[in-house]
Amino acid sequence: MKKDLKEANVAHLNLSGFCQVEAGTAVRDVLTIMREAGRGACLILQGAKLVGIFTERDVLHKVMNTPAMLDAPVDAVMTPNPRVITPDISAAAALTLMDTGRFRNLPVVNEDGEVLGDMTYQAIIDYLANLYPIAVLNRPPNPEQFPRKPEGG
Repeated sequence: MKKDLKEANVAHLNLSGFCQVEAGTAVRDVLTIMREAGRGACLILQGAKLVGIFTERDVLHKVMNTPAMLDAPVDAVMTPNPRVITPDISAAAALTLMDTGRFRNLPVVNEDGEVLGDMTYQAIIDYLANLYPIAVLNRPPNPEQFPRKPEGG
């Protein structure tokens, strides 16, 4: 599996389904969009350019104890100029960057800075699950554990 991630570029991953809003959107509205999309992060754009990222961590550290921030523009609480990658980087290198930087979302942009997607751990899992469906999807929570009684007994 490690070899497959080294050989695959980020462009091979499913980077779709990300959340994005225009800079200046109220935090309350961004949270609604994130909740409806089932996402823990939202990319903040100004036109076609990425200017920030707003994550669950931003909510916990910058919004939760200050309810007035719900009506503020997301620009006030987003993480500006987030770390980004291009689609030609290997999936393994991107995963290493996510681990060392402690990112759960890594925006993917083209050479013009336009957003192409959002790399997540789920994108890696989905990619590996497509390559190795039995090994990835059929793993018991504890592979060494066996039932004490036959099922239905």
